[in-house]
Amino acid sequence: MLSSVPASSLAFAEHIFNPDAYAQYLDISQLEAEKFVFEFDGTPHTIYYGYHGSLDDSMTDSLGDPTVKEMIINQERKSIEVTFDEVPKKTDFWVRIPFEVLTADKEQYQLLIDGENTGYDIMKMPDGYVVGMIITEDTKHVEIIGTTVIPEFGAFAILILGLSVLGLIYFARKSTIGFTWTRIN
Repeated sequence: MLSSVPASSLAFAEHIFNPDAYAQYLDISQLEAEKFVFEFDGTPHTIYYGYHGSLDDSMTDSLGDPTVKEMIINQERKSIEVTFDEVPKKTDFWVRIPFEVLTADKEQYQLLIDGENTGYDIMKMPDGYVVGMIITEDTKHVEIIGTTVIPEFGAFAILILGLSVLGLIYFARKSTIGFTWTRIN
């Protein structure tokens, strides 16, 4: 029966839905997640985060979710730092970290909750990792430390550095002042 249908009339999903038209993977967790967006070197990066509780949380729903005061990328420490305004109850907290923002060798992040090294759960997604942890009412600061973070110097800074070095070399060879400074007797 299928042999009677011409091959040109068959439609495949690739012809109807172009997956390259979307900038990120579709994920149900992103629909209800809060997000932190920052721009680096002209490119916006989004870090999704959220909370999840147990079934008995429905009885204490009036307490609400924790409130994130700020989230920063610490390039010096190669980490993401999250500061809370308040945590009304013990809950799960997760952060979805894109590969281009922060990674760790062999997926071995270090997690500090209020300065104390703590265990965590990790899940690999197509575009990054989700790091999950339990935070309590006393939690004020969370730091997720990796081994590489968004580079401190962008392509423009490297270009300027390279041109500066070439300019110094040219100056040292062509200028009489530069020639006498670099001359070895």
